[in-house]
Amino acid sequence: MSVKFKDYYESLGVPRGASPEDIKKAYRKLARKYHPDVNKNPGAEARFKEISEANEVLSDPAKRNRYDQVGADYQAGQDFRPPPGYGNAPFEFQGQPRGGGFSAHDLNGFSDFFEAMFGGAFPGQGSNATPGGWGAQEDWAPAGQDHEASISITLEEAYRGGPKDIHLQTAEPDARGRRQTHTRTYQVKIPSGITEGSRIRLAGQGAPASGRRPAGDLYLTVHIAPHPAFKISGRDLETELLLAPWEAALGAKVTVATLEGPASITVPSGTESGQRLRLRGKGLPQKGLEPGDLTVLIRIVVPKRMTVRERELFQELAKVSTFSPRSKS
Repeated sequence: MSVKFKDYYESLGVPRGASPEDIKKAYRKLARKYHPDVNKNPGAEARFKEISEANEVLSDPAKRNRYDQVGADYQAGQDFRPPPGYGNAPFEFQGQPRGGGFSAHDLNGFSDFFEAMFGGAFPGQGSNATPGGWGAQEDWAPAGQDHEASISITLEEAYRGGPKDIHLQTAEPDARGRRQTHTRTYQVKIPSGITEGSRIRLAGQGAPASGRRPAGDLYLTVHIAPHPAFKISGRDLETELLLAPWEAALGAKVTVATLEGPASITVPSGTESGQRLRLRGKGLPQKGLEPGDLTVLIRIVVPKRMTVRERELFQELAKVSTFSPRSKS
């Protein structure tokens, strides 16, 4: 049988004199990159099979010695015809991970060249160790899935930040596999100035994984509850300020609510309903950057009930005033 010679050193990207540690390191790096569980690109499976086969040989002193006896006379891709009986020597194969998972055998076995060199046995017929003695199924079991949840916080909590206990219901299987509802409590650190729709990551709080693979993460989408005094737009806030007609006409000093507490502002004379005044930096904070602003929306209101004297004053104003809100001039 004539097959194409495979340069296993080239497959792993190591020189022929590479130490076992160098081979192990090269294999781990490439295996993580091309393993079918993590790399879905076309050709990844074939590449993973190639490096697994190379590691199967070069990580075993007996097989490596056998390979080196003939390998020095060949280059990759050259026709290779093994000496008579060359594939009949007994070897223990180490490619099948314990308990399942991927190996080169799972990807349709080793190559014809490998079989010509070492016989037709596939991985799994000997030791239960993974290629090169590296780990077991746990090394390639998928990591735990990430979970998503939503939490609601107050605007004041978004402004101040700090720790917050949240309670989430989870459905987890019991010993019989039946899904049971449990309430889990997490302490979450709310960043000061967090905005609507932001996500907080709780590492390792998602679904558990098998073996030694890490658990998934829990991602919390933050929603800020409606506030009675402020409208929220990103880091900017808006509040409404009610003015009496004379305050708007004459100007006034009034107090408005902010997240820091009451603040005094000056309303210019002649202020109209619907006009906006901006208080810079009175919105939500932002680390290292300018905080948001607070916009004050003016709304002029008139008294629905008036005393006799108030009515007389408005009537007198109506007689003497030359102001006409419907005049085009």
